[in-house]
Amino acid sequence: MWRLSPLQNGWRVAAGSVAMAAAVGLIGVLDLQGGVQEHLDHLRRAGVPARPVKRATELEGLRGLILPGGESTCLARLLTIFSLKEAIQRAYDDAGLALWGTCAGAILLAKENRGELPFWGLLDITVQRNAFGSQLDSFQREALAPAVAREPLPLTFIRAPKIVRAGVGVRVLLQLDDYIAAAEDDRILVTVFHPELTPSLAFHRYFARKCGLKAGADDATLDPDWTPQSWIRCSPQI
Repeated sequence: MWRLSPLQNGWRVAAGSVAMAAAVGLIGVLDLQGGVQEHLDHLRRAGVPARPVKRATELEGLRGLILPGGESTCLARLLTIFSLKEAIQRAYDDAGLALWGTCAGAILLAKENRGELPFWGLLDITVQRNAFGSQLDSFQREALAPAVAREPLPLTFIRAPKIVRAGVGVRVLLQLDDYIAAAEDDRILVTVFHPELTPSLAFHRYFARKCGLKAGADDATLDPDWTPQSWIRCSPQI
């Protein structure tokens, strides 16, 4: 069984690299909280150009944006403070930006959040926060998502929500027990688990293709070279 990696922040790319990536399209990772480096590492392993996003101007040139896990209330506050809520909404509405929310990111995208007001409300799903209990109730398991990979995928749930309803136009990618763990529509993907904390690149490849980007020729379910410390190569501070 794989182990959870620590969550850190801080990653830079050369201006020339950003310009080159923007010319061909790339995926951004919202860099306010959560497993930013882990997502960047997975995208780079999948052969997908990527960069962190902290400012509205950094949305330019993106085909897709990953909203990492973290704490949804904190993320919502930071997105509002840094004027990213409206900027991301405009990029989604006007520029066709695709979005992937993992865990807390899925909560922010949900049309209905039990007991709370929705944040963006862009995907017609209902979520229940902290549905499995506290941080101590986090767990790992495996499951098959046929639309994403041919083999069972490792899944990491950290104080995870549940998707308890999927509306018209929402496709269920993974159903587990009494809840939906992954779903999508044409431009939004949500997962209540953390693919970036496992050796699997399957969901990152899937999202890249959803964004119209190539994701490398190797479709192996697991990356044999991945370790829980692989994210370190994406952090200049280590």
